[in-house]
Amino acid sequence: MIRYFLLLLTLTLFISCEDVIDVDLPENETRLIVNGVIRVDETQDYLPIEIRVSESSSFFENNTIASIKSAIIYYGTPNPDAPEILEGGGVSNLAELEQGSGIWVPDPTFDSDQRIRVSSINEGDVFQLTIETNEERFFATTTYVKSVPIDSLVQGDETLFSGDETEVIVSFTDRGDSDDFYVLDLDFGEFLVTEDEFYQGQTFVFSYFYDNELELNTSSVVDISLLGADEAFYNYMNQIIVQSGGDQGPFQTPAATVRGNIINITGIDNNEVFDNVERTNNFALGYFAIVEEYKDSIEITNNEKN
Repeated sequence: MIRYFLLLLTLTLFISCEDVIDVDLPENETRLIVNGVIRVDETQDYLPIEIRVSESSSFFENNTIASIKSAIIYYGTPNPDAPEILEGGGVSNLAELEQGSGIWVPDPTFDSDQRIRVSSINEGDVFQLTIETNEERFFATTTYVKSVPIDSLVQGDETLFSGDETEVIVSFTDRGDSDDFYVLDLDFGEFLVTEDEFYQGQTFVFSYFYDNELELNTSSVVDISLLGADEAFYNYMNQIIVQSGGDQGPFQTPAATVRGNIINITGIDNNEVFDNVERTNNFALGYFAIVEEYKDSIEITNNEKN
């Protein structure tokens, strides 16, 4: 009887210690998120325009699909005397691919073809994106930036800390006639940025080490892309990589708000509001860019690792 009493008393003490703790999480302001990086393959006929829109959410919740009224891309060559005027280009009206998908592509039901031909654009051409929701309007502008081919992808045999890493040696040759910036998509949601300050006009060779992404004792195909970038896109991606710690894509909600190039222009065209200076904290997350992409693949073998 005494043993039963002690057991009951012990269980009662444990249960009484399980207090419910309410944690007050900070309220995040809901923001529009725009995944608008268009990767151009100049061997294709048309730009693969696809703008994805969502809304940021609170902690522990997934982002939700955003509902917008319209999305339009204007493009052309800036007039030397008036850069705000785009010449020789056109307009691409976008439509939602499927209702509720949040994916916007050139409108296939429009009277004329809304796709943009690769042959009609040149490096330095300007693209402007406008997005309108029920309450607000957003605007972004970017310049088409070219890239360079990947010279080679080679599997190396060096490791870092654990000894299980897989080395891939990447090389490409900078053009040398300008200050260039690059974004490397290394597959598995991994990105790197680099500029040609120390290798302008030369071949750049570096090693990247994969860890948990590749299963040992198997073969994996790794797809690597080299994207052109202007300095603004380079800086944005660099901040995203630092904030995310390399464990999420560039268009997830980061730990800290990283501002892209999409500004809120609601009401700017009326008689009382002329600019966005007084509303600098009212902007969308994400980025809009039109960049050339070169891709290559390498089959990784890890059979030699135990």
